[in-house]
Amino acid sequence: MTNNRIAHRIAAAAALAAALSVGAVPTALADGRTARPGAPSHHAYADKVAKAELPPGDEGGWQGDGLSLNAADNKKVDRFLARARSAERTVSPEMQAVARISHANLIGFDHRLKSPDSLKRKVATAMKEAPGQSVDTALSRISDSVRYTFQWPDGSYSRGVAIASSALALWGNDSVKWSNTWGRKHGYKGINSAWRDPGSGHVFEVQFHTPSSKWAQEATHKLYEEQRLPSTSPERARELQEQQDAIFASVPVPDGAEQLGAPAQTRPTDAQTLPASVDRPAAA
Repeated sequence: MTNNRIAHRIAAAAALAAALSVGAVPTALADGRTARPGAPSHHAYADKVAKAELPPGDEGGWQGDGLSLNAADNKKVDRFLARARSAERTVSPEMQAVARISHANLIGFDHRLKSPDSLKRKVATAMKEAPGQSVDTALSRISDSVRYTFQWPDGSYSRGVAIASSALALWGNDSVKWSNTWGRKHGYKGINSAWRDPGSGHVFEVQFHTPSSKWAQEATHKLYEEQRLPSTSPERARELQEQQDAIFASVPVPDGAEQLGAPAQTRPTDAQTLPASVDRPAAA
């Protein structure tokens, strides 16, 4: 079964490369994540890696921005972070290949791993907003511990998203979230998606942006962070939302962006039906 899966995914990667005329995709990128026959499940492997990589001496709790995690919960978050680091090493080469295929800019690649403080703040906030929620439940809802951002000019955005998302599905990543907010009258503009890596089982985030929507996201980041703090009053939260809405209202909507949906899982024989490759801009 595993050997068949390896052959399936290598063939899929080769078919995709041929369909889009981008040359051969290295086998390491096409299937660098597949387990060996008889290897333990991805859950057992991830737990083993996490235990090996957990920083020594980090036995205490965590505090920040009026939030806290006790020692036991903090340790679970550290183990989750170790699994994220392990998954990133195999997912990142694939994301770089997808960027080349779709002619996307891979924005913020150096920040593809969520920082420990940022993740712990997010988990602690979720637990405070839902009293009684366990740290395990909060962690199961985290999709951006490993995250990537693809960016295209407005004119090639919709085709670029179609190619990139089709490649992700073709390589066996399960689409577990697809939030297209281009059609909103107010608020955030862009596509936020989450995918489950078939090798490790870890969920990672992929955002699809234009230069304008990415600028708006960065311009509103501090406003959003303040809005999310438990100490922010409802009146201040509404004011912060209005400021964000005004910024996002200035973002142009690319043609066809509102209709973009999550791709279906694609068989290797379907690779020839993928959208045509985005044309590279002429050299100046």
